Amino acid sequence: MTTAIATATAAVALARTEEDLAAVAGGSVEGAVEGAATTAATVEIRCPEGWVAVCAPADLTPGRGVAALLPDGTQAALFADRAGQTYAIANRDPFTGAQVLSRGLTGSADGRPFVASPLLKQRFDLASGSCLDDPSVSVPTYRVRSVPGVRGTRGV
Repeated sequence: MTTAIATATAAVALARTEEDLAAVAGGSVEGAVEGAATTAATVEIRCPEGWVAVCAPADLTPGRGVAALLPDGTQAALFADRAGQTYAIANRDPFTGAQVLSRGLTGSADGRPFVASPLLKQRFDLASGSCLDDPSVSVPTYRVRSVPGVRGTRGV
């Protein structure tokens, strides 16, 4: 909730004029202030520490990944397909050790969604984490959920 409020507050702070402020709010200056107390839906990843908020669903573009730093210092790569299904795998490419899988190309093979590492092009199944090119290698996967936004109170 804090992240969404900070994001809304930042959008209000970036507005240069009342017209900009009204545009951020969807039409009125009063709405901008009220909008700053409204949280947007959040995509969360399940890690050993519990559910961690990563981004808004609108931040996920089909075919592109988003990297997330988890509380234990590891990184996850989050993806959404064109049907709106979300996936999260470790961001670390096990072949090179680089944190790059979020920058890979997505596709599907035999109906299985995958991301291809941008370095050596090995493909990783987004649902299972298994390497489609070398069955002896895999990356960790994470459960993902989308939590609807909650309306805050005015003046928060």
